[in-house]
Amino acid sequence: MNKFQQYLRHIVYLEDDIDRAAAAAAIKKNIAFRGPNVIILACAIIIAAIGLNVNSIPVIIGAMLISPVMGPIIGFGLGLGTNDTELMKNALKNYLVMVAISIIVASLYFLASPLKLNNPTELLARTRPTIYDVLIALFGGIAGMMEHSRKERGNVISGVAIATALMPPLCTMGYGIARLSLTYILGATYLFLINSFFIALATFFMSKFLGFESAYADESTLRHSRRVVTAVLLVMIVPSIISAIGTIRDNNFETSAERFVQNNKTIGSTYIFDHQVNLGGRNSQTLDIYLAGEALDYTAKQVLLKSAQSYGLHSDQIIFHEEAAVQSINKNEVIRDLNDHYLKKIQELNQTITELQIELAGYKGAQKAKAAADSLQNR
Repeated sequence: MNKFQQYLRHIVYLEDDIDRAAAAAAIKKNIAFRGPNVIILACAIIIAAIGLNVNSIPVIIGAMLISPVMGPIIGFGLGLGTNDTELMKNALKNYLVMVAISIIVASLYFLASPLKLNNPTELLARTRPTIYDVLIALFGGIAGMMEHSRKERGNVISGVAIATALMPPLCTMGYGIARLSLTYILGATYLFLINSFFIALATFFMSKFLGFESAYADESTLRHSRRVVTAVLLVMIVPSIISAIGTIRDNNFETSAERFVQNNKTIGSTYIFDHQVNLGGRNSQTLDIYLAGEALDYTAKQVLLKSAQSYGLHSDQIIFHEEAAVQSINKNEVIRDLNDHYLKKIQELNQTITELQIELAGYKGAQKAKAAADSLQNR
């Protein structure tokens, strides 16, 4: 057991691979937003906005790799973890500059863009943050801080930038402003704040865990900082949990509805030719069923609704559409109607063939007459 513990200690031992002084210097260096960083940020925002505009995930990923937006966020977390008030102020100032530049550029792009978004799925995905976004930002921040702190760096920061997705919410805010849509603005702002806060919080925890040198701070200041962090933590995490519950509920309803439809495609002489799942919150989840064939009577509908209940669907969530159904079906009449229809089509085709044959015969006669006239002239 002692050997196993020693082996585990050896695996997770960090001291030989951590360079705290170099990490702190690099983080402080990446905070400033001026000169090339401003141009790079503006370019990354435009690229991300184009990606969202055309629903192109590769383009969005490319923009996230280019963007330098994580610098001030990690800097703020480090300042919070090391009680460096000046670093926190500097990081917060640059963070606000970064947000302002991003939103202005994104808004101008969407105001000028001639492309209309008929189905902006990537934009809509940035308006409903959940607890899963919290976890992504938290563990992404931990991985990012670990990457900053080790002596030999790899490509982890690029992966963190993609996973935490700071750029798309900023672009979505710009889209909301350009289209005057409060839903897009509030949803994207909340997602961006979640990502920012939990990356900073992860940096704060990791700076403590890795033993970064802290400046002196009196106990009252530390208590105040802890209260502020706790309050912001609750404000960020509680709505995301509620949103996650709603997302899970919607997913369960959609899955159950799809299974119900697939297993009840035909009901006697009736069949479901189309359906639509509507998700709009706990009290507005509905399933529209479009029926064809013979119209269902009351008893058949009750059987179908009872089947729906076994899939977790309530009867008031099922909406029948029977515009394409008829009250009764006589198979002999249907066959006779089909025969009449195809006989009529055959007669029309025969008539067309006859007319074409007459035209062809006339054309051939004219050609023969012309040939005979030409022959007489040559004599």
